[in-house]
Amino acid sequence: MAFSLPANANGILPDRMIAAMEEDGLILPAFPFVESQIQPASLDLRLGEVAYRVRASFLPGPDVTVAERIDELKLHEVDLSDGAVLETNCVYIVPLLESLALPPSILASANPKSSTGRLDVFTRVIADGTRRFDMIGAGYHGPLYAEISPKTFPVLLRQGSRLSQVRFRTGMPQLNNDELEALHQAEHLVDCENADLAGGVAVSVDLSGEGSDGFVGYRAKRHTGVVDIDRRGGYAVDDFWEPIRARPDHSLILDPGEFYILASKEAVQVPPNYAAEMVPFDPLVGEFRVHYAGFFDPGFGHAGAGGQGSRAVLEVRSREVPFILEHGQIVGRLVYEKMLAPPQTLYGTRIASNYQGQGLKLSKHFRAPV
Repeated sequence: MAFSLPANANGILPDRMIAAMEEDGLILPAFPFVESQIQPASLDLRLGEVAYRVRASFLPGPDVTVAERIDELKLHEVDLSDGAVLETNCVYIVPLLESLALPPSILASANPKSSTGRLDVFTRVIADGTRRFDMIGAGYHGPLYAEISPKTFPVLLRQGSRLSQVRFRTGMPQLNNDELEALHQAEHLVDCENADLAGGVAVSVDLSGEGSDGFVGYRAKRHTGVVDIDRRGGYAVDDFWEPIRARPDHSLILDPGEFYILASKEAVQVPPNYAAEMVPFDPLVGEFRVHYAGFFDPGFGHAGAGGQGSRAVLEVRSREVPFILEHGQIVGRLVYEKMLAPPQTLYGTRIASNYQGQGLKLSKHFRAPV
């Protein structure tokens, strides 16, 4: 039976529908999917065998392919078949192993995986003829590419490495303010009284040091060794990160160009029939960027999936000037969307999720202190 959706379908497609899309040729992988590539509400995207070093980031624009722009802008090629190091502050374009043949009713959006964002690897997905990064329009037929620019650590990548993930949606599944309020009343989405729900669940930064032995975060060191993106628990924290202790006034001055890992004050959860995405807070309130990686799968922090509320880890980079963050300052909002159907598996222990029940936590590449 050909893949089809009801005329009034409205929601994020779950894992079993993503598998069905692949079976019916709507997702076209160069090689069969690997274990854990399909997540509860998203699909991990795999790098192909070559990275093109280009002069600058770009968007192809209407009627232009990414391949045509690569031919105009490439400086050299890097073979990823046996692994290669991508250097900091260089821009690379990598064809992905997955391409799409979407029907008119399904569109897609991409985001870096959590571990990618926590390494400060700036990653975006590009499609032919597009005017926006990370957005693939309904009915798109064609290849996908990753733009990759390591900002702090040089990274070792190889064919098959997974830096980005893509979600598929139909209709307009985002909850409005009234729906979000009703869901919060039923599920207690965030563990604070008088939650700010206007335009999404407000998420603020924790600079108190309570519950984390007086530490509030980490600042990345410069001029470190290489991080192998596929190596779990392979690196000592002290070789790459400087811990930050809480100040008496519970503030933190962000230095321009530095990269920080912080945590949210609130513990949040995503019920099984919903997915969420972290979106930036109003840029007019401060010169900093928060949260490269934005997808929160069904079951994140949820008791039914082995969680008791989980802190959101915040990847923070100041822009042009030093900026003071205060404890409890709002830095982002968590927008909730309906699932088209419940996923077969939830984010949590059953699928070896890396960040269920997390507090302040670095990416999976670093060994926990003994």
